[in-house]
Amino acid sequence: MSRGKSATPLAKVRGLGSAGEGGDHWLHERFTSVALVLLSVWLIASLAMLPDLTQSTMREWLAGPLGAVPMALFVVTAFSHGINGLKVVVDDYVDGEGNRIGWHFFLNMVGIAGASLALFALAKIAFGA
Repeated sequence: MSRGKSATPLAKVRGLGSAGEGGDHWLHERFTSVALVLLSVWLIASLAMLPDLTQSTMREWLAGPLGAVPMALFVVTAFSHGINGLKVVVDDYVDGEGNRIGWHFFLNMVGIAGASLALFALAKIAFGA
């Protein structure tokens, strides 16, 4: 659908930001922020309810579904939020489209690698390897 001269003013701006990409990125940042707040409250409350913070207690806690599943959500959400935040910094401060694309690629690869390692470690604990 064209958003040319025949479109109403609302149709011209609906879903489009200054870069023409829409509000998806903005909404994603807000949703992951809220999710991180809720997951952080869960994490602090869960750690406070543990009898101690020894390695064996933490391993036992993360081996159960009430520890492992929210922790996996926390890891994925935190890395996603961090990558998107750093991409905004790159978009704001890096000149040249090629440089921005390179930095976006680098941030995605580092974020995916970090999240993969964290999820792998969590899976080893959760599944008793």
